[in-house]
Amino acid sequence: MPEFYDARLTRPPGTPVRYQVTAGVAAIRATPAAEGEMVTHALHGESMDVFSEEGEFGLCQLSRDRYVGWVLMEAVSAPVLPPTHKVSALRTYCFSEPNFKSAPRFMLCLGARVVATGETAGPWVQCERAGWVHQRHLAPLTDFGSDPAGVAERYLETPYLWGGRESLGLDCSGLVQQAFEACGVQLPRDSDMQVAWAGQAVADWQTPGRLQRSDLVFWTGHVGILTAPDILLHANVHHLSVAREPLAEADARIRAVAGDITCVRRVALTQGPLPEWLSVD
Repeated sequence: MPEFYDARLTRPPGTPVRYQVTAGVAAIRATPAAEGEMVTHALHGESMDVFSEEGEFGLCQLSRDRYVGWVLMEAVSAPVLPPTHKVSALRTYCFSEPNFKSAPRFMLCLGARVVATGETAGPWVQCERAGWVHQRHLAPLTDFGSDPAGVAERYLETPYLWGGRESLGLDCSGLVQQAFEACGVQLPRDSDMQVAWAGQAVADWQTPGRLQRSDLVFWTGHVGILTAPDILLHANVHHLSVAREPLAEADARIRAVAGDITCVRRVALTQGPLPEWLSVD
């Protein structure tokens, strides 16, 4: 069971400087090295505190979920500009000009934050530090969905990527985190944190009729989301992608490696105070 002062979430010592991701996505690594294990992603527009630098990397803590790791400093900039919109498409390009034939600068993925300058050209919106993005692929920051499982289904067949949480690659807990964030609920990053702190446990979940769409099913080190009481959607190494399959079949295969299902949890889509895991310094 993780603690609130888990090393993955513990604020590093020192006086931080606030930065913002200005690349399409920034890899957050366990060590300050290009070949270091990637532990999560920070999407364009997300902010972080950088406490120290070592070579090309900075030791950071992400604002969105308190996760700590090393970011390549060329992927971030200061000062932090308040985002005005978020990306609502699964993925989209930002262009150098308000024209789809112009040079693409980089790709933005679902949930990325952008800063509109106020300048538009037809259906195109100019975004600071990014470029021109089509208005159909943007939404207000307060625009939330109501079906986490439906959001997760948009990632179907996305390649599995350890530490990923973008539309070009993500892992099991990254998929769950992205699905619920799109519906206005911030979940912790890793599956052991999610099983400890996300929503409420479903009592007697084995009883027929107890499971429902968007419930989270946990094994040791793995999580998936139900699209129906008997269908699991999950990013997994067996398929090396986000796959949908009968829960019974997935459980039989996963049980051989990770043991029995440890818990089923249900997350309410309600706005309230910051959860304790996110508010503890």
